[in-house]
Amino acid sequence: MKCPYCSKVNSKVVDSRIARDGDTVRRRRECLSCSRRFTTYERVERLPLVLIKKDGRRERFNRTKVLAGMQKACEKRNISINTLEQFVDELEKELQEMGEKEIPSSVVGELVMRKLHDLDDVAYVRFASVYREFKDINDFMAEVRELLDTPRKSLPAG
Repeated sequence: MKCPYCSKVNSKVVDSRIARDGDTVRRRRECLSCSRRFTTYERVERLPLVLIKKDGRRERFNRTKVLAGMQKACEKRNISINTLEQFVDELEKELQEMGEKEIPSSVVGELVMRKLHDLDDVAYVRFASVYREFKDINDFMAEVRELLDTPRKSLPAG
């Protein structure tokens, strides 16, 4: 494992634990070159999920990309990174359980929007404005009106 501090590849595992989700192993490592510690996560490799983009291109599902999009939407909101990471874990598991090798990217977008709708109104509108590509203020206002008319689940923010 490459050290994030000095880029050397010699490290030793100091501690291993099963993460909360039960599907991930958390490892604390110590670099044998610079003696700094860092954490890695190990997951079972599943069949690669391929997304079918709007223009027909195929692209591997990238959890980092989904997480980055959600983080951007949740910027300056009271939502922890742990909450977002947990959602991406659940999303990936749900997509795997569909049993499909190829999934339209619109399915992922709608699942993310549904979660953000339940989590935080502002984050939802931010994500929706990019995902749904609002053309003007009328599209934006229609989405806000729909949001105000739709009850949401009560979820903890942290």
